Amino acid sequence: MNKKILTPIIMGIMLLGMLFWAVPPSIFAPNPARNPETTASTISTPSTSEELPSTDAYKKITHPTMENTILMVIAFKDFRDEEYLQPKKVFEQAGFSVATTSTKTGRAEGSYGTTVIVDTDINQINPDDYEAVVFCGGGGMGQELDNPVFQKLAQDFSKADKPVTAICIAPALLAKAGLLQDKEATVWASPLDRSAVKILEANGAIYKEESVVRDGSTITANGPAAAEEFGEAIVQLLNN
Repeated sequence: MNKKILTPIIMGIMLLGMLFWAVPPSIFAPNPARNPETTASTISTPSTSEELPSTDAYKKITHPTMENTILMVIAFKDFRDEEYLQPKKVFEQAGFSVATTSTKTGRAEGSYGTTVIVDTDINQINPDDYEAVVFCGGGGMGQELDNPVFQKLAQDFSKADKPVTAICIAPALLAKAGLLQDKEATVWASPLDRSAVKILEANGAIYKEESVVRDGSTITANGPAAAEEFGEAIVQLLNN
């Protein structure tokens, strides 16, 4: 073959070979259909267990089981922090669960900044589901003494033969609900303000100037300093 013709042919073959090896083989592979379930817009990184509790753990936090549960009632604003926190701690250490209710669900705020998630709708409470009811005091509860929903809740627990308890100003609510007639009870008072004592006596209660008073299945306490003793008295009543 003429060298003038052979040389370009050889050069052409070499050039084609160089081009072939420079192109990645994948370019010749068929293009698969895209899977819409794995596109970037639908992929999400799961949260770790530290960021978000498991489903079961979340249920335990927000929806305690009703068995062995004590219902605590607070004013949605300005409940007395210690009168909620200290008895709650005593209850839980004794093996009880605690559910919290108020005039509405959501984030309630105490007088000293404590925030509590109100997890129980007061309109759906069945006293048979609880061991006892506890009315906490504070300035906010002082505004609820004539609240018919709170009073009915106390009456419903009493009719179900469940312990009805209250601390600070809240015993005045029990008195107005007709639950302290001829019963010994205590309530918050000061040398300059004995209005709550007068409410008790006007509604037939036998006022006792003591920190915690138990009369049958009714327990009352006179304020924050008695909060722990109040919780212990409720536990003792439930365990007897």
